[in-house]
Amino acid sequence: MPDLSQIVKAYDVRGVVPDQWDEGLAELFGAAFATVAGADAIVVGHDMRPSSPGLSRAFARGAAARGADVTEIGLCSTDQLYFASGRLDLPGAMFTASHNPARYNGIKMCRAGAAPVGQDTGLAEIRALVEKWAESGAPGPVEKPGTIGRRDVLEDYAAHLRSLVDLTAIRPLKVVVDAGNGMGGHTVPTVLKGLPIELDAMYFELDGTFPNHEANPLDPANIVDLQARVRETGADIGLAFDGDADRCFVVDERGEPVSPSAITALVAARELAKAPGSAVIHNCITSWSVPEVVKEAGGTPVRTRVGHSFIKTEMARTGAIFGGEHSAHYYFRDFWNADTGMLAALHVLAALGGQQGTLSELVAQYDRYAASGEINSTVDDQAGRAAAVRAAYAGREGLELDELDGLTVTAPGEWWFNLRPSNTEPLLRLNVEARDAETVARVRDEVLAIVRG
Repeated sequence: MPDLSQIVKAYDVRGVVPDQWDEGLAELFGAAFATVAGADAIVVGHDMRPSSPGLSRAFARGAAARGADVTEIGLCSTDQLYFASGRLDLPGAMFTASHNPARYNGIKMCRAGAAPVGQDTGLAEIRALVEKWAESGAPGPVEKPGTIGRRDVLEDYAAHLRSLVDLTAIRPLKVVVDAGNGMGGHTVPTVLKGLPIELDAMYFELDGTFPNHEANPLDPANIVDLQARVRETGADIGLAFDGDADRCFVVDERGEPVSPSAITALVAARELAKAPGSAVIHNCITSWSVPEVVKEAGGTPVRTRVGHSFIKTEMARTGAIFGGEHSAHYYFRDFWNADTGMLAALHVLAALGGQQGTLSELVAQYDRYAASGEINSTVDDQAGRAAAVRAAYAGREGLELDELDGLTVTAPGEWWFNLRPSNTEPLLRLNVEARDAETVARVRDEVLAIVRG
């Protein structure tokens, strides 16, 4: 029997194909998903990885065998799948391994209306059924199997995004987009069509082997080409999408990366202008600038754990207008509380094109602190090393400690750090922010000395 503990993660399914899972297992996941979701119909999409069409079709067969009518939307970004789930009010499954290397693939699942599926919201039940059926044999077909049909939703997806951001009056912009051979190459041309934008397209060819660089803009090495192109061409802005195009990273006119926290603050201010007094969700490693800007704009900041299922749950609970994470996931109430990097990109383009200044000048008001970025340390004992850090700071006067997500230590008004374990690897992840770079370096080195000691 396959070891599902290696591929069923906190929020999705992800592993090496065919070493850890294959089309036979995908078919069982389809049957289990249809059973747990209790759905008469589902929607399924996939990215450009070589294994994606076969896995997606096997999943569809499994779901149809359990009586669900399956709508295949074919090649799509993850947020395009969320759009289909929301617009059609159907549970959905997206075949992608996002930014992972080519040999990986996975499934991101959601309930109707793009509601999240995580360990506590159905994924554990799906895993249990797959394990049972893998060991004892798949269940027989139901009395009335479902059908499998196709539908193209790309134009509808683009039209919905464009309806949420007013781009009619923006000035002409030169925009470089690095799709990383991922699904941004599929969605960006349709979404930006007809706008006063000179599009410089980099690596738009859909190629799941990622011949140019990994489709993970969070790694600075993967935006070097974008930065160089922006500088060489004098572009106004650069955008980089990850493999499934649900995250968007921004580079200013100097080729310098713009902090996702600054983008979160910028978009939050714009969304609050539409819905004054609303809540805005941010996770515990976004910059202090985010809750500051939210309050200045008349909103209510709500702090939560890192991870899309936590953000989406808080979005639903509070009725928040918007949510952002420092990983460049951006969530919108008008997009079924789901994350869409494309919609965030449209907001940035609207803000930039709606005034005459440069992007660096525009975002300066939202980028107020120095930060370390995320620093990973491989450790043998996550809990033990984290406990050592907690013990080192627990008795210090003037510090505040909380454990909403890992350990956050705050010197009010001066600095903070968050140390949290990875759910899938033997890592501790450290983020530090302070009023100046010297303090960031001091706090960073002090914490790392304990973590790695």
